[in-house]
Amino acid sequence: MKKDDAPCCPPAAEGPDLRPVEGAAADEELALLGKALGHPARVQILRLLARRSTCICGDIVEELTLAQSTVSQHLKVLKDAGLVRGEVDGPRVCYCLEPRTLRRLKALVGSL
Repeated sequence: MKKDDAPCCPPAAEGPDLRPVEGAAADEELALLGKALGHPARVQILRLLARRSTCICGDIVEELTLAQSTVSQHLKVLKDAGLVRGEVDGPRVCYCLEPRTLRRLKALVGSL
């Protein structure tokens, strides 16, 4: 496998998330994750990352036909919320999903 074909992010932490899915802290967490998903471009970015094992910011820009700065801002929001991870690889940043946070989001939404 060439370096460019390698997954961009190391494996995510596994194990059960035993935090409660109800209560004030869970409500706050769900609201923050919902806010991060509150823009169609960010949802598109998550879908794009879910379909690919490797991704760099330039690829995302080409797929979404948005300006580099706009994509970077959306990625920052997603990263700050913990939905994606970004790893610096020389002059580029590779992004991937954070599966543990996505599982947590599913659990929080499922508790509604």
